[in-house]
Amino acid sequence: MTEDPQLFPERTPDKARLRETSHDSSGHRERLRKRLLEGGEDALADYELIEYLLATARPRVDTKPVARSLIRRFGSLAGVLAADTQTLIKHPDMGPASAAALRIVAVAARRMVRQRVREKSVLGSWQALIDYLHIDMAHLTRERVRVLYLNAQNTLMLDEKVGDGTIDEAAIHPREVIRRALDIGAAALILVHNHPSGNPQPSRADIQITQRIIEAGRHLGIVVHDHIVIGQDGHVSLKAKGLI
Repeated sequence: MTEDPQLFPERTPDKARLRETSHDSSGHRERLRKRLLEGGEDALADYELIEYLLATARPRVDTKPVARSLIRRFGSLAGVLAADTQTLIKHPDMGPASAAALRIVAVAARRMVRQRVREKSVLGSWQALIDYLHIDMAHLTRERVRVLYLNAQNTLMLDEKVGDGTIDEAAIHPREVIRRALDIGAAALILVHNHPSGNPQPSRADIQITQRIIEAGRHLGIVVHDHIVIGQDGHVSLKAKGLI
């Protein structure tokens, strides 16, 4: 039976496959595997990690060129793993299977740090919270606003995306934020948003909207612990900077 090429969009032509089989027989992939299993965290370069991940989806393909091209395009390993799924699929020499091989790592990493955040008081495991937010938001290409709702023990009840776009009253409504806290029985909250520019320094609008939400919550017994701004260059806590 003739194979329908559309069923396997990431397969390569016969001549290319011969080259790839020859490449694999050189032992390159085996050497990567050995370095990965026997070496430390830095045993493989960033592009080699991506190369190896892609090889799990396409074992007969030389994945080094596409791994290098992904690093060039997205700037870093973290940038590749945080890239939009459809963007990855459409990248040259990628496709659904290759994108899924990268996506699964990003999903697993988020779940690991999210579990750490949920298990303890957020205020008592601050670095775990920052790790969670940084993995999830630092490489977003659009500004995103989230609210972390906490119970009386300051453990996470709900991590809710409020909207995308510049943080102002068009994107986040102080009364709605507090009303949501009352609806779910939250005692406190933390505001979070990212700066796609990479610089996490808060703007005047960031400070003003935070103050409005603090004021709205004060009358109803909802505490606003902080507003965290995430960027590729790090993060800023408005409370730590004395801005709220």
